[in-house]
Amino acid sequence: MAILMRAGALPAPLKIIEERSVGPSLGADSIDAGRRASLLGVVLVMGFMLINYGLFGIFANVALLFNLIFIMGALSLFQATLTLPGIAGMVLTLGMAVDANVLIYERIREELRHGKSPFAAIDNGFRVARQTIFDSNVTTLTAALLLFYFGTGTVKGFAVTLAIGILASMFTAILLTRLMVSVWLRRTKPKVVPI
Repeated sequence: MAILMRAGALPAPLKIIEERSVGPSLGADSIDAGRRASLLGVVLVMGFMLINYGLFGIFANVALLFNLIFIMGALSLFQATLTLPGIAGMVLTLGMAVDANVLIYERIREELRHGKSPFAAIDNGFRVARQTIFDSNVTTLTAALLLFYFGTGTVKGFAVTLAIGILASMFTAILLTRLMVSVWLRRTKPKVVPI
């Protein structure tokens, strides 16, 4: 085996041009920068939802916070270490969770423009958008499973965080947000939907 390995070696001289040593503080700095960027991203997304959708933006933001709690809880349950790729997976899934709410809310707006009552518009908005949300999340979940199966190390960490986040976002966007909107709708019985 040693002969086979030496057979492919080229007699080329090795000339070191640059050499660096990286300490553990660089990784900690990267994680800290990722954490700050994630926090800023969540704050900006929540502000966007609040400005664009008002009360319904508050519902989406509450669902987003629950999504984050579910992801952190699942990572704690699996005793996973939060790495930079894991943070990236978490931020991506939080964006996808808000995307699901945007799809639902825009569908509700469209139903209202067609003259539907608040109850019918909200029911149709959630019902019609649910299939699109499900399809997009299943395709992303498939990609996460493939990344986990074929990936190594940090890629697997990203895939795990992404998969957990997708499942949490489907739950919060479809069920939790709908529950909050339904409770509000039944209690207030509005003539106009503030969306």
